[in-house]
Amino acid sequence: MAPSSVFLEPDNLLTPKEKNKLRKPVVEKMRRDRINSSIEQLKLLLEKEFQRHQPNSKLEKADILEMTVSYLKQQSQLQMKGSFHKSSQFDFREGYSRCLQEAFYFLSLHKVRTETQTKLLSHFQK
Repeated sequence: MAPSSVFLEPDNLLTPKEKNKLRKPVVEKMRRDRINSSIEQLKLLLEKEFQRHQPNSKLEKADILEMTVSYLKQQSQLQMKGSFHKSSQFDFREGYSRCLQEAFYFLSLHKVRTETQTKLLSHFQK
């Protein structure tokens, strides 16, 4: 079996089209390898999550990707709920502080007795 004449020719004798034709399978294999490597990394990172949903089953690449998307959506929703809760607490504290300021202002306008002001301040600070 004779060697291919393409490999015997120096690079400068190949046309750009021929170079691309030779390079394409190598580039495609590298791309597939990167995809497979990333899917394998996802599988390892989320292994416990996968075992919880589908124990003792061999996962296909599509299964791994679908379950990863589902897991990330779930995590995103949990983060949004947490940030909403923090936001409501902040809003409550800000509103309470504003109300307290208004009450102090009102008391200062009407020259309420000092003892009453002290009791109210003590109550508001609780």
